Amino acid sequence: MITLFIIFMLIFGIPALFFLFYLNVATLSFETLGLSPEGAFFLFTFSLIGSLINIPIKREKIVTRPKPSKFPVFFYYPPVVSEQIIAINLGGALIPLCFSIYLLVTRAPIFQSLLCTAIVAVICYFIARPIPGKGIVVPAMVPPLSAALVAMIFARSNPAPAAYIAGTIGTLIGADLLHLEEMKRTAPGILSIGGAGVYDGVFLAGLVAAFLAAV
Repeated sequence: MITLFIIFMLIFGIPALFFLFYLNVATLSFETLGLSPEGAFFLFTFSLIGSLINIPIKREKIVTRPKPSKFPVFFYYPPVVSEQIIAINLGGALIPLCFSIYLLVTRAPIFQSLLCTAIVAVICYFIARPIPGKGIVVPAMVPPLSAALVAMIFARSNPAPAAYIAGTIGTLIGADLLHLEEMKRTAPGILSIGGAGVYDGVFLAGLVAAFLAAV
Protein backbone atom coordinates (compact mmCIF):
# COMPACT_ATOMS: atom_id res chain seq x y z
CA MET A 1 0.00 0.00 0.00
CA ILE A 2 2.82 2.39 0.91
CA THR A 3 4.58 1.56 -2.35
CA LEU A 4 1.47 2.40 -4.36
CA PHE A 5 1.12 5.70 -2.48
CA ILE A 6 4.74 6.62 -3.25
CA ILE A 7 4.28 5.76 -6.92
CA PHE A 8 1.06 7.81 -7.02
CA MET A 9 2.82 10.82 -5.47
CA LEU A 10 5.72 10.56 -7.91
CA ILE A 11 3.42 10.38 -10.92
CA PHE A 12 0.69 12.83 -9.92
CA GLY A 13 1.44 14.53 -6.59
CA ILE A 14 4.82 16.12 -7.20
CA PRO A 15 3.95 17.47 -10.71
CA ALA A 16 0.69 18.86 -9.29
CA LEU A 17 2.52 20.60 -6.42
CA PHE A 18 5.08 21.99 -8.86
CA PHE A 19 2.30 23.31 -11.13
CA LEU A 20 0.47 24.93 -8.19
CA PHE A 21 3.70 26.60 -7.03
CA TYR A 22 4.39 27.76 -10.58
CA LEU A 23 0.82 29.06 -10.89
CA ASN A 24 1.07 30.94 -7.59
CA VAL A 25 4.39 32.61 -8.49
CA ALA A 26 3.15 33.54 -11.97
CA THR A 27 -0.10 34.96 -10.57
CA LEU A 28 1.74 37.09 -8.00
CA SER A 29 4.06 38.33 -10.73
CA PHE A 30 1.20 39.33 -13.03
CA GLU A 31 -0.28 41.32 -10.14
CA THR A 32 2.77 43.58 -10.28
CA LEU A 33 1.72 44.49 -13.84
CA GLY A 34 -1.46 46.04 -12.46
CA LEU A 35 -3.91 43.14 -12.35
CA SER A 36 -6.02 42.08 -9.40
CA PRO A 37 -5.26 38.61 -7.95
CA GLU A 38 -8.35 37.26 -9.72
CA GLY A 39 -7.40 38.96 -13.00
CA ALA A 40 -3.85 37.62 -12.82
CA PHE A 41 -5.14 34.09 -12.17
CA PHE A 42 -7.60 34.24 -15.06
CA LEU A 43 -5.02 35.71 -17.46
CA PHE A 44 -2.57 32.91 -16.70
CA THR A 45 -5.20 30.16 -16.78
CA PHE A 46 -7.00 31.36 -19.90
CA SER A 47 -3.68 31.75 -21.72
CA LEU A 48 -2.99 28.07 -21.07
CA ILE A 49 -6.49 26.84 -21.91
CA GLY A 50 -6.81 29.24 -24.84
CA SER A 51 -3.77 27.69 -26.52
CA LEU A 52 -6.10 24.83 -27.51
CA ILE A 53 -8.59 27.17 -29.23
CA ASN A 54 -8.06 28.46 -32.78
CA ILE A 55 -10.60 30.93 -34.15
CA PRO A 56 -10.90 30.77 -37.98
CA ILE A 57 -10.65 34.15 -39.71
CA LYS A 58 -10.20 33.08 -43.35
CA ARG A 59 -10.76 29.97 -45.46
CA GLU A 60 -9.20 29.27 -48.85
CA LYS A 61 -9.68 26.42 -51.32
CA ILE A 62 -6.46 24.83 -52.60
CA VAL A 63 -6.55 22.85 -55.84
CA THR A 64 -3.68 20.42 -56.35
CA ARG A 65 -3.40 18.90 -59.81
CA PRO A 66 -1.61 15.54 -60.26
CA LYS A 67 1.65 15.54 -62.16
CA PRO A 68 1.33 14.50 -65.80
CA SER A 69 2.21 10.87 -66.41
CA LYS A 70 5.16 9.87 -68.57
CA PHE A 71 3.08 7.11 -70.09
CA PRO A 72 -0.03 7.37 -72.34
CA VAL A 73 -3.01 8.58 -70.40
CA PHE A 74 -5.56 5.81 -69.89
CA PHE A 75 -7.16 7.21 -66.77
CA TYR A 76 -8.36 10.58 -65.65
CA TYR A 77 -6.98 11.79 -62.33
CA PRO A 78 -9.12 14.62 -61.02
CA PRO A 79 -7.55 17.53 -59.14
CA VAL A 80 -7.51 17.29 -55.35
CA VAL A 81 -9.38 20.07 -53.59
CA SER A 82 -8.41 20.80 -49.99
CA GLU A 83 -8.97 23.66 -47.58
CA GLN A 84 -6.54 25.97 -45.84
CA ILE A 85 -7.77 27.79 -42.76
CA ILE A 86 -6.05 30.85 -41.33
CA ALA A 87 -6.91 31.11 -37.65
CA ILE A 88 -5.91 33.17 -34.64
CA ASN A 89 -5.04 31.39 -31.41
CA LEU A 90 -6.95 32.55 -28.34
CA GLY A 91 -4.24 31.97 -25.75
CA GLY A 92 -1.26 32.78 -27.94
CA ALA A 93 -2.56 35.87 -29.77
CA LEU A 94 -5.92 37.36 -28.72
CA ILE A 95 -5.40 37.34 -24.94
CA PRO A 96 -1.82 38.73 -25.13
CA LEU A 97 -3.00 41.37 -27.61
CA CYS A 98 -5.80 42.54 -25.30
CA PHE A 99 -3.51 42.66 -22.26
CA SER A 100 -0.82 44.48 -24.25
CA ILE A 101 -3.35 47.17 -25.23
CA TYR A 102 -4.32 47.45 -21.55
CA LEU A 103 -0.68 47.91 -20.54
CA LEU A 104 -0.04 50.40 -23.33
CA VAL A 105 -2.99 52.52 -22.19
CA THR A 106 -2.42 52.30 -18.44
CA ARG A 107 1.26 51.98 -17.53
CA ALA A 108 3.67 51.20 -20.37
CA PRO A 109 5.90 53.94 -21.86
CA ILE A 110 4.41 54.16 -25.35
CA PHE A 111 7.39 55.17 -27.50
CA GLN A 112 9.84 52.85 -25.74
CA SER A 113 7.37 49.95 -25.88
CA LEU A 114 6.83 50.40 -29.62
CA LEU A 115 10.59 50.61 -30.20
CA CYS A 116 11.18 47.41 -28.20
CA THR A 117 8.35 45.70 -30.09
CA ALA A 118 9.91 46.61 -33.44
CA ILE A 119 13.32 45.27 -32.37
CA VAL A 120 11.88 41.97 -31.13
CA ALA A 121 9.80 41.66 -34.32
CA VAL A 122 12.97 41.98 -36.44
CA ILE A 123 14.80 39.40 -34.29
CA CYS A 124 11.92 36.92 -34.48
CA TYR A 125 11.54 37.47 -38.22
CA PHE A 126 15.10 36.30 -38.89
CA ILE A 127 15.03 33.51 -36.29
CA ALA A 128 11.65 31.97 -37.20
CA ARG A 129 11.50 29.10 -39.68
CA PRO A 130 8.50 27.63 -41.54
CA ILE A 131 8.11 23.88 -41.02
CA PRO A 132 5.59 21.98 -43.20
CA GLY A 133 2.76 20.52 -41.17
CA LYS A 134 3.56 22.65 -38.10
CA GLY A 135 3.73 26.23 -39.33
CA ILE A 136 6.22 28.84 -38.13
CA VAL A 137 8.59 27.74 -35.38
CA VAL A 138 10.71 30.05 -33.26
CA PRO A 139 13.01 28.93 -30.39
CA ALA A 140 10.98 29.33 -27.22
CA MET A 141 13.57 31.34 -25.26
CA VAL A 142 14.32 33.89 -28.01
CA PRO A 143 11.22 36.11 -27.51
CA PRO A 144 11.40 36.37 -23.68
CA LEU A 145 15.14 36.94 -23.47
CA SER A 146 15.30 39.43 -26.34
CA ALA A 147 12.24 41.31 -25.01
CA ALA A 148 13.66 41.51 -21.49
CA LEU A 149 17.04 42.68 -22.80
CA VAL A 150 15.74 45.44 -25.08
CA ALA A 151 13.24 46.58 -22.44
CA MET A 152 16.00 46.96 -19.84
CA ILE A 153 18.03 48.96 -22.35
CA PHE A 154 15.37 51.23 -23.90
CA ALA A 155 12.68 51.33 -21.17
CA ARG A 156 14.78 51.34 -18.02
CA SER A 157 12.28 53.42 -16.06
CA ASN A 158 9.53 50.80 -16.43
CA PRO A 159 10.83 47.73 -18.29
CA ALA A 160 8.25 45.09 -17.32
CA PRO A 161 5.22 46.27 -19.35
CA ALA A 162 7.47 47.14 -22.29
CA ALA A 163 8.96 43.65 -22.12
CA TYR A 164 5.49 42.06 -22.13
CA ILE A 165 4.31 44.07 -25.11
CA ALA A 166 7.53 43.54 -27.06
CA GLY A 167 7.77 39.83 -26.24
CA THR A 168 4.19 39.03 -27.20
CA ILE A 169 3.24 41.46 -29.98
CA GLY A 170 6.76 41.58 -31.40
CA THR A 171 6.82 37.80 -31.65
CA LEU A 172 3.40 37.64 -33.31
CA ILE A 173 4.39 40.27 -35.87
CA GLY A 174 7.90 39.03 -36.62
CA ALA A 175 7.35 35.28 -36.46
CA ASP A 176 3.78 34.86 -37.73
CA LEU A 177 2.41 37.88 -39.58
CA LEU A 178 5.56 38.68 -41.57
CA HIS A 179 5.86 35.00 -42.51
CA LEU A 180 2.18 34.58 -43.33
CA GLU A 181 2.73 34.09 -47.06
CA GLU A 182 5.34 31.42 -46.32
CA MET A 183 2.90 29.74 -43.95
CA LYS A 184 0.27 29.65 -46.68
CA ARG A 185 2.67 27.85 -49.01
CA THR A 186 3.53 25.08 -46.54
CA ALA A 187 0.48 22.80 -46.67
CA PRO A 188 -3.32 22.72 -46.41
CA GLY A 189 -4.83 22.65 -42.95
CA ILE A 190 -5.01 25.14 -40.08
CA LEU A 191 -2.44 27.93 -40.00
CA SER A 192 -2.67 29.36 -36.51
CA ILE A 193 -1.37 32.84 -35.66
CA GLY A 194 0.04 32.60 -32.16
CA GLY A 195 -0.29 28.83 -32.05
CA ALA A 196 1.93 25.81 -32.66
CA GLY A 197 5.64 26.71 -32.65
CA VAL A 198 5.10 30.36 -31.68
CA TYR A 199 2.85 29.92 -28.62
CA ASP A 200 5.64 28.81 -26.27
CA GLY A 201 7.69 31.89 -27.06
CA VAL A 202 4.73 34.24 -26.56
CA PHE A 203 3.69 32.58 -23.30
CA LEU A 204 7.21 32.57 -21.86
CA ALA A 205 7.68 36.20 -22.89
CA GLY A 206 4.64 37.12 -20.80
CA LEU A 207 5.94 35.21 -17.80
CA VAL A 208 9.45 36.68 -18.00
CA ALA A 209 7.98 40.19 -18.21
CA ALA A 210 5.80 39.47 -15.19
CA PHE A 211 8.78 38.15 -13.22
CA LEU A 212 10.76 41.21 -14.30
CA ALA A 213 8.10 43.40 -12.73
CA ALA A 214 8.40 41.50 -9.46
CA VAL A 215 12.16 41.98 -9.21
